[in-house]
Amino acid sequence: MTVIIAEKPSLARNISSAVGGMSRRDGFFEGNGYIVTWAFGHLFTLADIEEYNPRPEGEKHWTLKNLPCFPSEYRFELKKDKNGKQDDGVKKQFEIIRALCCRDDTDIIVNAGDSDREGEIIVRLCIEKSLAGNNAQKQIKRLWLPDQTPETITRALSEMKDDSEYDCLASEGFARMYIDWLYGVNLTRYATLKSGTLLRVGRVIVPIVKAIYERDMAIKNFVPEKYYTIISKAETNGTPVVLQSKLKFARDKYGDAQAMADRYNAADAVVISVKRKKDKLYPGKLYSLTKLQNVLGKKYKMSMHDSLAIVQKLYEEGYVTYPRTNSEYLATAEKDKIKKILSSVAKLGYPVEFKDNKTIFDDSKIESHSALTPTYKIPDKSKLSADEMKVYATIMRRFAAVFCSKPCIADKTEIKIDVGGMEEFTLKGTVIVEPGWTKYDDCSLKDKVLPNLKKGDIVNTDFKPAEKETSPPKHYTIETLNNYLKNPFREEKTAKKENAEQQEETVGTDDSEEYKAIFEGLELGTEATRTGIIDNARKSGYILLKKDVYTILPDGIFLVEALSRMHIGMDKYKTAELGRSLKKVYRGEIRVEDSTMLARREIEEVFSGSQMISEDADDGFIGDIAGKCPLCGQEVKRTKFGYGCSGYREGCKFAVSGIICQRVISLSNVRLLLSEGRTAKINNFISKNGKPFSAYLKLENGRAVFDFSD
Repeated sequence: MTVIIAEKPSLARNISSAVGGMSRRDGFFEGNGYIVTWAFGHLFTLADIEEYNPRPEGEKHWTLKNLPCFPSEYRFELKKDKNGKQDDGVKKQFEIIRALCCRDDTDIIVNAGDSDREGEIIVRLCIEKSLAGNNAQKQIKRLWLPDQTPETITRALSEMKDDSEYDCLASEGFARMYIDWLYGVNLTRYATLKSGTLLRVGRVIVPIVKAIYERDMAIKNFVPEKYYTIISKAETNGTPVVLQSKLKFARDKYGDAQAMADRYNAADAVVISVKRKKDKLYPGKLYSLTKLQNVLGKKYKMSMHDSLAIVQKLYEEGYVTYPRTNSEYLATAEKDKIKKILSSVAKLGYPVEFKDNKTIFDDSKIESHSALTPTYKIPDKSKLSADEMKVYATIMRRFAAVFCSKPCIADKTEIKIDVGGMEEFTLKGTVIVEPGWTKYDDCSLKDKVLPNLKKGDIVNTDFKPAEKETSPPKHYTIETLNNYLKNPFREEKTAKKENAEQQEETVGTDDSEEYKAIFEGLELGTEATRTGIIDNARKSGYILLKKDVYTILPDGIFLVEALSRMHIGMDKYKTAELGRSLKKVYRGEIRVEDSTMLARREIEEVFSGSQMISEDADDGFIGDIAGKCPLCGQEVKRTKFGYGCSGYREGCKFAVSGIICQRVISLSNVRLLLSEGRTAKINNFISKNGKPFSAYLKLENGRAVFDFSD
């Protein structure tokens, strides 16, 4: 008997339907030599710190006394409900899985988790826990499904490999899980105890929030600068010819700008070349999940959470291929499958044909899964919701555009105009002659007609100074944040892309550096996890998504600034270093333990507090006693925002800010202030004009003030 364990009930139903002749039982299907059962996603989670380091007697809440925690062996337990109690549904389903795996007539057990690292370990854990203590020899196979159509499931059942062939994928999954646990439980508790506010510290969530914070702070602190350039909009042969100089003049150099405009106007503006040619314009590439979410966010203002939920549903119903893919290419082994899909697409009226070239099929740019495409199974449009139709149609139209039999032909014109040998201007225009694939997929290129000029023509000019202003950075959108997270070290392209060939996703563009970065692990998060992490940041109140624009919220500002004060440097560099180590685990170059050790070393540094001590910036923990209040004699304690008198309820207003002139005030200095009346000398205060200075703090009339005397 072959027992297949699907990651979710929906997949189990699809597998049983493909096998056929199966009867429904309590928690599984059975028939034709197969048993198909299911998990509910994660049935097991990593145990909490108290399972390794119990709380000291009498402690009911989080405490530093059992931190940090670095398990020598990680323990898993059945998932609990929201109240922290045993989930009866989870327990019952696991008992069904265990009983089926341990049946005497079960000789093959199949891991049918989603075809990624998370799906691999979800079902692998179920199998390992089920067979613990069972000496019977069972074969463990892997069912790998690029889509959930009956044909694919049937073929995959006949081509199953040993699950051991996916050991490296599982190792990466476990390493990722352990690292996230180490950061999450250790640093979340540490930061929360230190700040007095629940702070969710994670390997990926913090650099995401930090990126949005830094962008918003750059916008907030941006000071626009005015400058002058010179522009001519004079007509030639009845048509305006716009010539904008690349020269810039400071705001107090208007006279220089006018003088240069006069020089340009006094010179001849001569057409030195005119190039016209017909050219093919190429469609965008097939979609990865990120690129699909970019388009849906920009066009429909659809959040990443919503778009992923919809495309996942379409996948589970067999209409599209596996969604959590980071590739925009197809595998060469899929050519026959694509031909079948094209036959189905052609019946819908799309003029498509099979194309066999490396801009579409490229194994070197596929890590685990090919690009997102429709399957041969076409949905009944009347049964899809409006948003489901938007997502499905977007995937279908891009597929039809890539395989469109009719090319897009455009007339391209380039005119170069020389002004007195002082500056050369280039005008570019494009007119689409044959729309081809643009009928089916969006094309950012709009017709731009240039004036009818020929080589040697004199162009009329009337250059004048024009006042311009530097622009602040733009807020992150779904598209720009996604692009940043895919490679946070790539310089962001802010210039407008005038031609279709220049678009980042266009077929034929050299994207080898982008895929190299992905395969090295430089991205922040993965296609499978990024959407959920961003959604957690939203639910935690750290960031706001309005339409398709992200902005930082007060709690997000507090998170970033509090972690900075604690020297918890969860930045893109450390996250990328961990990402690279995880990819090495996947390639079998290092062990799981080698990867988790990187996280351990960083966490140990935080708990040692060595940086804060050396910089005299350790502000202690919430509730730490700093001394006696100089006004009322009660205890002064560390608070969320600094140090305050515990007699505040009786009206005492004594307080010392935790940060003065951008400098963290340490607990040891506040203790000196309260006991001796003056702190030690504190360096690196920052003045309003941005200059560093040093000073003491002293008590004066019940207030902490600067003291510059020695």
